[in-house]
Amino acid sequence: MGCKKKEKITPVNIITTTVNDSTNVQHISVLTQHNGNTRAGLNNEETALTTSNVNTAHFGKQFLMITDDDIYAQPLIVGNLQIGSGVRNVAFIATVNNTIYAYDADEQGQPYWQHNYTEQGMRPPNTSDLTSIVWWCNPYTDFRYNIGIVGTPVIDSAAQTMYFVARSTDGTTYYQYLHAVNISNGSERPGSPVKIDASVPGTGDGNINGIVHFNPKLNNQRQGLALVNGVVFISFSSHCDLNPYHGWILGYDAQTLQQRYVYNDTPTGENGGIWECGMGIAADDAGNLYVTTGNGTVGQGNLFSESSNGTDENTPNPNPTDLTNRGESALKLTPSGNTLKIASYFTPANYLDLNINDLDYGVMGTLLIPNSNYYFTGCKDGNLYLLDKDNMGGYSPSGNLNKQTIPFSATMRCQPAYYRGSTNEFVYLWPENEPLHAFPFNRSSGTLSWGSIFTATIGPQDFGGVISVSSNATKNGTGIVWAVYAENRAAEIGYYPLYHGVLKAFDANDITKELWDSDRSSYDTPGNWAKFCSPTIANGKVYLATSSNQVVVYGLKK
Repeated sequence: MGCKKKEKITPVNIITTTVNDSTNVQHISVLTQHNGNTRAGLNNEETALTTSNVNTAHFGKQFLMITDDDIYAQPLIVGNLQIGSGVRNVAFIATVNNTIYAYDADEQGQPYWQHNYTEQGMRPPNTSDLTSIVWWCNPYTDFRYNIGIVGTPVIDSAAQTMYFVARSTDGTTYYQYLHAVNISNGSERPGSPVKIDASVPGTGDGNINGIVHFNPKLNNQRQGLALVNGVVFISFSSHCDLNPYHGWILGYDAQTLQQRYVYNDTPTGENGGIWECGMGIAADDAGNLYVTTGNGTVGQGNLFSESSNGTDENTPNPNPTDLTNRGESALKLTPSGNTLKIASYFTPANYLDLNINDLDYGVMGTLLIPNSNYYFTGCKDGNLYLLDKDNMGGYSPSGNLNKQTIPFSATMRCQPAYYRGSTNEFVYLWPENEPLHAFPFNRSSGTLSWGSIFTATIGPQDFGGVISVSSNATKNGTGIVWAVYAENRAAEIGYYPLYHGVLKAFDANDITKELWDSDRSSYDTPGNWAKFCSPTIANGKVYLATSSNQVVVYGLKK
């Protein structure tokens, strides 16, 4: 089923401690991007960190976890894992050099194990492999150099298995592999890795004799992986806007790694990448998937841009309600046979303008509001859309028919998060060139209270922020919003040179109250900003990935 490695995997400097740190009685796991398949970003089982002790006197940097390269994947935590000769809370870190690390999550030390998953005799792809005549993609600056593991892995704690996508090249041919590895020692599970490949019938961009093939060089695995009802789902976008590409979602059996589902969102069109600022595919308990798609063909008819097929970007498709191609859309997808079918969708009435002006719908991260029927999404043009996940609104040229539209003047390249307190619920968002906002959610009406939002006192940031939340259930005084952003970053697409990262903590019930800031002490500064990488909060600590070859661990001072 895949290319097997002959290289033996051995632990690195096994730590022999047999019991957990006695000061940490929590053993909560964070097994997927933003804590769960709703992608709400909330750990509501955090008992140590409160609004009273997260301050400069009691909270700060504890130790570092050193890595070999930049990090785009959110660190994951497995609580009470049998590893080495003890039971520990363990942090798992993936780098763009295709390396996975397993570190003790509570104490400074060497990794329990580390392993590089680049195919033998190859290297990770890098930015010099991806060139374009499109000016904003040349040079390609969304990565500093290597482009190995980018999407956040997902862990099945019962099966003690981590799933992730690693990329390799010999300089001519490019490969992407789905790996399933034992989290205790990093060894490959039977059948792992499996080469990622797919095709669908279609006349879309780059087709060969009426077949559109998955392109492992041009299709970027950016979103976090999802584990849903025994299936690992992987989605793909592009590197910058290098054509030809399409939005793909592939599903693999978590036990056998057999490919079970193949979905292409523009089989007779083009583009439709699924980015969502790195946030994972959302899913509900019934196994339905929820994503938003970027610039791309809508409906059946002409392609939207001047591509290799020579079509005209100013010509609307004659049938934009046809489900064949669904760029610029929010999608509810249901497994059906060997593919995914669209059970409901929403396409903004101004989709043509979005395409022409590069204002993708599918750029901002999305989430399902827990225990509700609502899906929170946003578009680069500044509009926020709250959707009924079962009746999203479809497409109407005369106006949008979704549950609620909130107009904003900012660009939505950010990751939202959610919190429920004793009396209020909020959705948090830090848009580009705007302060941090908190939107109260009215559960009885199923709407966001646009007229009564809270705004943090901190001023606008060029690239917005990515957000996670911690609390002890709904207990007052425990809700904390954790936000990370790049300081003094120009608002252009380019990512490098590196930018200083800042982590802030706010009272979740009143974000005008800033609790802590990593810049208040030179000791607490994390290093360089890791693009679209949410902080992970678990067991009294905050794990912040960086582009400084390290994860910084913050916690309460002893």
